[in-house]
Amino acid sequence: MKTYSSTSEIKVGVVGYGGAYNMGRKHLQELQDEGMVPVAVAELDPERLKVATEDFPGIATFKTLSEMLAGSDVDLIVLITPHNTHAELALEALKAGRHVVCEKPLAITTEECDAMIAAAEENAVMISTYHNRHWDGLPLTALKLINDEGSIGEVYKIDCRMGNWSPPGDTWRGSRSISGGVLYDWGVHMLEYSLQIIDSEIVEVSGFAHEGFWADRTKWKEDTIEDEGSLTVRFVNGARLTVAVSHLDTDPRPGIMHVTGTRGAIHFPEMHKSYALITHDEDGNKVTVEGKQEETVQELYYKNVAEYLTGKADLVITGEWSRRPIHILDLAVRSAKQNKTLPSKYK
Repeated sequence: MKTYSSTSEIKVGVVGYGGAYNMGRKHLQELQDEGMVPVAVAELDPERLKVATEDFPGIATFKTLSEMLAGSDVDLIVLITPHNTHAELALEALKAGRHVVCEKPLAITTEECDAMIAAAEENAVMISTYHNRHWDGLPLTALKLINDEGSIGEVYKIDCRMGNWSPPGDTWRGSRSISGGVLYDWGVHMLEYSLQIIDSEIVEVSGFAHEGFWADRTKWKEDTIEDEGSLTVRFVNGARLTVAVSHLDTDPRPGIMHVTGTRGAIHFPEMHKSYALITHDEDGNKVTVEGKQEETVQELYYKNVAEYLTGKADLVITGEWSRRPIHILDLAVRSAKQNKTLPSKYK
């Protein structure tokens, strides 16, 4: 793969400059902060293209990725588009010899991920996913307490959950065919957190879903995401992981992640704030110590990409790493439909 002597040699562009969260500007600014040079934006909405030129004077604008590939010498392209477009757009860019970063999730199916990884290898370019939450305080705290301090012994169980009682929104994330389903948003983050902690191969996945309660009351009707989705993963080392995301949780239990080991547990009540370490004293009495989560350093994502492309570091969020949560979600969706546990194709 081609490497660059300096980040200033790396020309970058984004596909998608929509108004939601101003993600186009966010990505280009973060890339620019690492010394890379914004040169191109592709966006169907002319008003958003106008905003892009105001944010980055002189940047070239295009309607489509195809136009960007034909009309610019961009080296690295970031896809900030709906989930069901990631694979098609990434393959087009990869086959044109451009590096690609996808907003999470990498894709919707395992087969799409495999095709993207293969195209990157064949064309000697990078494929990665914007898993900037890899460096959130929550997983950093868990890894420190588990690996550095040995606080809870051997991890054998992780439970993740998020939900409330409310209908899915009418944005494209509420569409199952576009987004992939209810687990393809925060479920991806919780899986990525957990896969940092459980270092073992996947044996099988069981998926569960409830659907139809909210559908008639949403824009998407029959295509509305599931009311609730959950999954259980069994690992080679005997550990298990559960993830649940719900729009039907009338009385949600506190906390978003609970990591249990043989000698204790870590409870995370919310993002970026506190944690509770639960262990036992010599007499077997429960001891709870609360603390502040490690500092979140999401900027390390593009720092690592910049170092990788300049030959200074290995890539952390590889295509293979990005595929792991998608493979679990793919199996979970199919498991729920078939009402049976499905084995992993990767051992």
